[in-house]
Amino acid sequence: MAPHDIRRPFKRAAISDQQKRRELSLQRQAQHRNEAQLQARRLASSILSFPSQNSEPQHLEPVDLVPEPIVEEPETDVSDISDIDIRQAAKLKGPEARRWFASQLMLPEWMIDVPDRLDHDWYVFARPSGKRCFVVSSNGTTVSRLRNGSLLHRFPSSLPNGARTREGSRSAQSYCILDCIFHELDQTYYVIDMVCWAGISFYECTAEFRFFWMNSKLVESGACEAPSTYHRYRFSLIPVYNCDHEGLQTAYTGGVPYVKDGLLFYNKHAHYQTGNTPLALVWKDETCSQYVIDTDNKGQIPNQQQVVLEVQENGQLVTSDDPPVVLGCLNATFIQETELHLGNLVRFAVNEGGLTFVGGKLEKADLQYIGKVHRARAFADSYSKIVFQYMVRHSPLRIEHLFASMGTSSEKEVEMVG
Repeated sequence: MAPHDIRRPFKRAAISDQQKRRELSLQRQAQHRNEAQLQARRLASSILSFPSQNSEPQHLEPVDLVPEPIVEEPETDVSDISDIDIRQAAKLKGPEARRWFASQLMLPEWMIDVPDRLDHDWYVFARPSGKRCFVVSSNGTTVSRLRNGSLLHRFPSSLPNGARTREGSRSAQSYCILDCIFHELDQTYYVIDMVCWAGISFYECTAEFRFFWMNSKLVESGACEAPSTYHRYRFSLIPVYNCDHEGLQTAYTGGVPYVKDGLLFYNKHAHYQTGNTPLALVWKDETCSQYVIDTDNKGQIPNQQQVVLEVQENGQLVTSDDPPVVLGCLNATFIQETELHLGNLVRFAVNEGGLTFVGGKLEKADLQYIGKVHRARAFADSYSKIVFQYMVRHSPLRIEHLFASMGTSSEKEVEMVG
């Protein structure tokens, strides 16, 4: 791309309705203000009492900790996991448990078009590579769980009510919920969002407010200090920037104490919304991530793009979005021969026909059946992930496109991205 092209505002041809859904999400969140505190209490309770999912606790400290409950009841048949209460959630096993727990996180969509007003309404930061998890401190202990519900660590911390210190614990109502990434190399929890602090829910607060509160309270608590007797793991804040030219450049090329895995973009006005949301976006290229294209279980990039879809009624193959996007349909004979069932996750390869878009929507997908997915997986791929992976192979959204969308740029920035 020539330098004079980069200086002009850039607009790629629309391949999705992501911008329209961003606007609808901002409108809808204003209508959901009532159950925020109840949602936080339910989540905190579930993280503390959820079955271990065959994961052993690590690095136990010699303090009086709450034991893991033993759940021996049969699997619960739940048709809609979004509506169950904590007592039901604690009885879930297998795919249902993984699906319920993963649905509690706010999951970014993949950036497949550049948001309007990127340099005014958005934050950007470098995402750490590691294990996405919830961390809850309550009743004098701290628990972290992965997005499949498995126990990662149970430990004392300096978070509110996170350790049984000699000074005593706070009220049982004082609990904290953090959205984190655990970085193995330095054994640090990098905090990317705050769901609840000292019993106060932040579900209905904007990202702008949550980040401000998170930066001030986390440091005050002592959680960012080095590990000690009553503080097993260090927590760390991530530098968050306004997504203008300077902020985007710093997040993209600046040094950080962790391994980067792409960039995260948060709309400043977005509430903490469970499930996939277009108000949080992830973007990658070879400069800021080791894994731009999905690899197979051997760590190799397959010759053809692969997608994971869920089998629904009438053989429809859908994504994990709400509402789901239909990418194809299997006939009854094929379903019977392959012994597929409602809810199964199935892997396909994208053939030479690829994905065809008409008017910003997917018109046709040329897919070839590979087989069932391991039951440890909870969700199908999202539509935005499938499209992003397709774009990477054919027409990637590059960093210069993000800069160019902001309008006129300096000669220095043009030189960097050119």
